[in-house]
Amino acid sequence: MSRAEARRAVEAVWRMESARIVGALARYTGDFSLAEDLAQEALAEALVSWSVNGLPAEPTGWLLTVGRRRAIDVFRRRSARDERYVLLARDLDEELPGVDVLFNPDAIDDDVLALMFISCHPVLSKESRIALTLRVIGGLTTDEIAKAFLVPAPTIQARITRAKKTLAAAEIPFVVPEPHEIAERLGSVLQVVYLIFTEGSFASAGEEWIRTDLASEARRLARVLVRLKPEPEVFGLIALLELTAARFPARLDELGRPVLLEDQDRRLWDQSAIRRGRAALARAVDAGHGLGAYGLQASIAECHAVAHSVAETDWQRIVILYEALGRLTPSPIIELGRAVAVAMASGPADGLALVDAIASRGELAGSHLLPAIRGEILTRLGRPDEARTALLQAIELCGNAVERAALQRKVNDIGDHRGTAAEPATSNVPQGEYP
Repeated sequence: MSRAEARRAVEAVWRMESARIVGALARYTGDFSLAEDLAQEALAEALVSWSVNGLPAEPTGWLLTVGRRRAIDVFRRRSARDERYVLLARDLDEELPGVDVLFNPDAIDDDVLALMFISCHPVLSKESRIALTLRVIGGLTTDEIAKAFLVPAPTIQARITRAKKTLAAAEIPFVVPEPHEIAERLGSVLQVVYLIFTEGSFASAGEEWIRTDLASEARRLARVLVRLKPEPEVFGLIALLELTAARFPARLDELGRPVLLEDQDRRLWDQSAIRRGRAALARAVDAGHGLGAYGLQASIAECHAVAHSVAETDWQRIVILYEALGRLTPSPIIELGRAVAVAMASGPADGLALVDAIASRGELAGSHLLPAIRGEILTRLGRPDEARTALLQAIELCGNAVERAALQRKVNDIGDHRGTAAEPATSNVPQGEYP
């Protein structure tokens, strides 16, 4: 096996099994930060060994064995300082031959669940949670994470290092949280997965509008979480991601330009993803506790998924869903979503009144979304000069090159007053589509 082939094999195994590897080593050593370091050392050794000896029959087991040996070395070096490490190193040496404590089938799922809750622990900043989750659970490299979020690789590495130090300083144990702790911290885990997905599906900056690899990674993480913790709001999240991702095939034309919702070929929508999303949403509804924020957003996305056209979309229901969402999680972005739904359900004048009320408070002064939507509505009302001014303001505030180009085309076509419907164009918007 060549070194390039060995690298590809190592990357593939890590991408698929990183959570199990780090989780098992963390359970084995009781030290999350050490476990991640041990896993990285095992990967480095695999690059050399596999290129010489070929791919082992059990690559994941091979990596865990190397990680375990490195753990023993570490504890032996520490044993002179701490009697606790002496006992642990002795216990590691005395394990029965053939007994793989790392791959205990009764513990592996708990390992992954514990790892998710530690990576998304509230003691960490939002940025650190995202970076650490993508690194140890998603299996992405530092360079891949940096590329996805358009920041320098050293910045991502610093976030990961800082996160591990914070967890160590806070003495966060590697255990599945108690039931009451899971309820308290589940929101943090869901938020991280949601943020990863929305940055992938509506890129806030850069040269791409959709980053399918990042969005796909979030869907994979959500599927892992729903298998480990089948709570109603987890079903709501996976429903939202599936129903939103179903529209990906139709959202860009052959030149990579955004396609307005009204102009999308709905035959290209992924019907399998729609079925999965609706099934997950039904599970959330069947729980009988009422939908949470993700479930309500999934319901909005479902309204679009089942409609044959923009005109046939149940905009009144979308308005109601946004009202419920706003009561549950108040924010100006959600109000903006409701405003554009009102513009479709009751007319652009009603929608503009709500948009202007939001603008008057100044809470979205730095967001391109508000002037972009205002420009759309003003165009429908036949007020081209005001519409042009609003769209130009949106262009100045927008960080995504593809979206800026789309807004510029709207400015160029400002004489066309026909109603159009566009997808939400920011990662901070609830995942329902609107004009």
